[in-house]
Amino acid sequence: MTMPDIQPTVLVLTALPLEYAAIRAHVGEREERVHRDGTRVEIGRLPDTSWHVALAELGMGAERAGVLTTQLIDWLRPEAVLFVGVAGSLKDDIEIGDVVVGTQVYEIHGGKQTPEGFLVRPKALPGSHALEQAARSAVRDMPGVRAHFVPIATGDVVLADAESEIARFVRRNYNDAGAIEMEGSGALQAAHLSGQLNALVIRGISDRADAKKHTADASGSQQRAAEQAAAVTVAVLHKHRPREGSSDSEEEPQGATYGGDHIDFRGSTFHGPVTGKRDRRR
Repeated sequence: MTMPDIQPTVLVLTALPLEYAAIRAHVGEREERVHRDGTRVEIGRLPDTSWHVALAELGMGAERAGVLTTQLIDWLRPEAVLFVGVAGSLKDDIEIGDVVVGTQVYEIHGGKQTPEGFLVRPKALPGSHALEQAARSAVRDMPGVRAHFVPIATGDVVLADAESEIARFVRRNYNDAGAIEMEGSGALQAAHLSGQLNALVIRGISDRADAKKHTADASGSQQRAAEQAAAVTVAVLHKHRPREGSSDSEEEPQGATYGGDHIDFRGSTFHGPVTGKRDRRR
């Protein structure tokens, strides 16, 4: 069940309702569609671009994200996948309200338990170079956004204690990670296995992954972080163009065009014979 009529498509995924709402506010002409297995997406247009945006709220967890992202990729055949939402900061200089763009994503639970302790077997997937470059370009013209291009850690844990064993584990083994969240590795893995699609994780920082998380959330930090991440995502898609040859691509002229000594009929419809003259100079 593919949907070629909605190309070029970018798949934008979220876990939480407020993350979904932050992206949805930027997408017009929305129409809900339902996969045969029940997964729902809203498909609309991103103004002033050629993109159709397929929005999905998947729920929490990397395994769930991976399975459902694979399903949606097989169905919608997108050109790019973006997982967008909120995350906790792992660095003192990455503050609430900042945006983290994942240069790579770590799956932090891979390893082997031995009598000597847990031996880490790091798993990492890079974010798309093209999308990362679009993000770097976009945020230069966004004075209200403080962006960081660093790795992101993914784990099936809500980290609300900076002194916990899992927090020490992350600092010890993934010390360059700037944020922690729960779905990014699943989405990137699905994109990678589906043909190395362009994929990127963009997260707004809503807390510092410590005991003050509840207080930060109660202050509205999640809403602000989700809106910042959504704004950067939209800016990225204004920079990143659909690949050449996609439907709705602005790269190909429509109709016949005259080039001085030849006529380009690409994209034209013919209703009668066409007679050409051989170039005798060849």
